[in-house]
Amino acid sequence: MSENKTKNPTHLTKDGLEKLQDEYNKRTGEIRREISNRLEEARKQGDLSENSEYDDAKNDQRANEDKIDELKKILEDYVLIEDDSDTSTVKMGHRVTLIDCEYNEEEEYYLVGSSEADPLNNRISNESPVGAAILGHKKGETVDVKTPFGVIKYKIKKIRAAGK
Repeated sequence: MSENKTKNPTHLTKDGLEKLQDEYNKRTGEIRREISNRLEEARKQGDLSENSEYDDAKNDQRANEDKIDELKKILEDYVLIEDDSDTSTVKMGHRVTLIDCEYNEEEEYYLVGSSEADPLNNRISNESPVGAAILGHKKGETVDVKTPFGVIKYKIKKIRAAGK
C-alpha cells in the first residue's frame, strides 16, 4: 500500500498508519482463517438452513470483509502527517495547549486526522471545530471556535511537535 495525495485523502500519523496496517494484516490473515475454519466446521454439521453457527460465521465473514474493504480504501489513499518540528504555527501532528479564555482552564490537544480522532483522549481532528479553528495560528493568538452552544475563545499557549 502506498501514500497518495488526492482530493479527500485520510490524514494519518505514523502511529495511526501502523495501527491500520496491523489491523488490515490481522483481518486478511488470522481473522479470515479463523472465520474460514468456523465455516468449514459448520458445514460438516450438515443442513445449513438451520445452523446458527454457520449463520454467525457468515455474518462475521461479511463484517470482516466490509472492514477489510474500508481499511484498504484508507491505506490506498492517505496523506502521512509528518513529524514537524517547526512549531511556529499549529499544524496537524502537533500537540497544542490552549487556554479557555472564559474559564481560564488549560486544555491540551493532539491534532490528528479524522480517522484517528478520539476526543475523550484529547485527540482531535483537523475537521473538528477546535481543530479547524487553531490550524495555522501561532502561539499567543486567540481564536474563536464556533460550537453548537456558541463561540468559545481559546488562547494558544504552547505548540509542540508530537514526540516532544
